[in-house]
Amino acid sequence: MRSENSHLLVVGSGIAGLYGALLAAESGMRVTLLTKGALAQSNTHHAQGGICAVLGPDDAAPGDTVQAHIADTLVAGAGQCDPEAVRILCSEAAADIAALERFGVVFDRNLATGKRALGLEGAHSAARILHAGGDATGAVIADGLIAAVRDAAGLGLITVLEHCFVTELLGTDAALDGMHDAGTSHRAAIAGLAYLNAADERHTLCADAVLLASGGAGQLFEFTTNPAVATGDGVALAWRAGATVGDLEYFQFHPTALAVGSNFLISEAVRGAGAVLRDGAGERFMPRYHPEGDLAPRDVVSRSIAAHLAATGQDTVYLDATGVEEAQGPGYLARRFPTIDAATAALGFDWSRQWLPVAPAAHYWMGGIATDLDGRSSLPGLYAAGEAACTGVHGANRLASNSLLEGLVFGRRAVADFVAAAAAGTSHWPTLPIVPRTLPGGELSGGTVPESAVTRAELSRSELRHLLSSQAGVVRDAAGLRQAATALAGALPEAQGTRRKEAEDNNLRLVAHLLVQAALVRENSVGAHYRSDFPQPPVPVPSGPARDSHFWFNPAPTLTPAQPQRESETV
Repeated sequence: MRSENSHLLVVGSGIAGLYGALLAAESGMRVTLLTKGALAQSNTHHAQGGICAVLGPDDAAPGDTVQAHIADTLVAGAGQCDPEAVRILCSEAAADIAALERFGVVFDRNLATGKRALGLEGAHSAARILHAGGDATGAVIADGLIAAVRDAAGLGLITVLEHCFVTELLGTDAALDGMHDAGTSHRAAIAGLAYLNAADERHTLCADAVLLASGGAGQLFEFTTNPAVATGDGVALAWRAGATVGDLEYFQFHPTALAVGSNFLISEAVRGAGAVLRDGAGERFMPRYHPEGDLAPRDVVSRSIAAHLAATGQDTVYLDATGVEEAQGPGYLARRFPTIDAATAALGFDWSRQWLPVAPAAHYWMGGIATDLDGRSSLPGLYAAGEAACTGVHGANRLASNSLLEGLVFGRRAVADFVAAAAAGTSHWPTLPIVPRTLPGGELSGGTVPESAVTRAELSRSELRHLLSSQAGVVRDAAGLRQAATALAGALPEAQGTRRKEAEDNNLRLVAHLLVQAALVRENSVGAHYRSDFPQPPVPVPSGPARDSHFWFNPAPTLTPAQPQRESETV
């Protein structure tokens, strides 16, 4: 790696990508930030509840500690977290919160004390959720970081390429010799990427490293809180290039999305403030299913809603926040949750007086590109951070408001590793301490169809989303997963696609197949992965089972060598 002005390509404009790009630019690196939409189109911008951190002794909630945050994260993750990754996340949180404020992000303050206001959410043992703009935390954070990125771009420190869809990771010439380490995935180095601009014209960029921070894949499902851009592109790119992926079966469903309109998220902070779930008969049913009731971990609440509807024959449940308004006084909900208040009012609800119909919706993918504690993937030159990555922090179920924090902490650690390597002039890239396996569904490089797929059938995006929702959603079983696997195997693309919509659909089909195959392999129920044919006790053991993450690699990667760029092609 070059020691001067090394070039980092950052893909994605959520919290991990924006923050990483800014830190790399501050360190003197040459930075290009690409995003397939506008900078504000990200899951980060949609996040309502907040970002959790145990601040200094004078700012934390009484009795709260970093160790308590660690313990809560491990319990929510059902024993499937990497303890060291969790320790790093929680112990380094306060410093990254301070860095956010340095970049212009302003968190809400308690009017009486002047300290940062702290909220409570499900599965947290103390109030440690920082919020901004009431319930617009993600938007405030994203807008602050975007403004800082725009300023850096104006100074020539960051090149911003919006509406650019990355279609391929490019490798070094070593990609041609099939270089592998025994028992590990493909080890060719990543040296750039190819992308389509807004006119679907193909361009390439060379660089010293790529940071994939491209977000999640909520568009796999019919009901999702994710924006339209969340189509699993980063995982698809990394898989095709030969990177190891992991924990793909763990997809979290948020229990309280509005059951009308466009699945608008009702933040978990509302239940933290005292709102409760009720069925059509008015029963507050969650205490039936878990001792923590309405503040149980998200996977438990989503699964309990499904179980309760099946048991009672009802078709919907409701979120009752009227007691919060009564306890806190008139106008409290509108002041504390202005975004939710406006959205529900636009749909004709007065949630200070009415219950809101809610349903679980696809929200967050715990699985992704496997990385070490410094954001390094199994491919030299490829970093990953945020929802596209699998750091081991979330285990089988993400603790509320840990996602924005993960993007900060591990986005920063990835950039720090890149900067340190550039300063040392080294290209050393350690091998991940895992042994990935080949998925039983066959070679899924995007060009090879398993032999079991006798015929090829078109599968539209709406059909794919219905298939995944019905067969790989909150509750799964072998029969449904096999049905989905067969349909998806017959719909795998023969090529990556040369137009944006085609390429995006192909990414969705590929990551859908990966998720389904991983879910078939895991013949037990843990966290967000619930197999009705392998049921777990209604109240899981707090520590959960021992961690046994599954990691996978593509035995037939497709990696095009990066070509030296002409001066006119550089940015």
